[in-house]
Amino acid sequence: MESRTTSCIGCGGIVPEIAGPTHRYLEASPGCWKLYGEVLSLEYGDRTYWGSHRLTVDTYAVQHPGRPSAQSVRSVAIHLISLCLVLERDATPEYALRVIRAATAASEGLRWLDPPSSLGETTVADVHGAADAADHGRRVRMWADAAWSAWAAHHRTIRAWIPKGV
Repeated sequence: MESRTTSCIGCGGIVPEIAGPTHRYLEASPGCWKLYGEVLSLEYGDRTYWGSHRLTVDTYAVQHPGRPSAQSVRSVAIHLISLCLVLERDATPEYALRVIRAATAASEGLRWLDPPSSLGETTVADVHGAADAADHGRRVRMWADAAWSAWAAHHRTIRAWIPKGV
């Protein structure tokens, strides 16, 4: 039997059309949320996949920005900051985590950024089902690059949000 698909309300990716849970403020279709959960399970369950985890979390969040609220403003901002650090400055995931913790603590300058019309051509659906850890890593990097590029109109603002001296 052929399964039905739909376009995710958040990222626009083609995902299974299912009923099920979603995140409370990241706007995603249940099928997209399920695929993301399976990717996370793989990363948590197999050390060879763990190296991509920081990019996975950040990329999913910025492709599902939700609606303006204090929580979604902080979420999108810190995940974009992390992508900037890792993709543009080759920061380690550990350093990116330290910086986003500092940015969260000093979040008074963060504001809602209007999401781009396209959040990137690559989505979690393209990462799901990778052949092995190396393929997974390549797919996650391509996904992260696509999402970061999609937010290009806001790169200057995002770079300015990076706390100094962390």
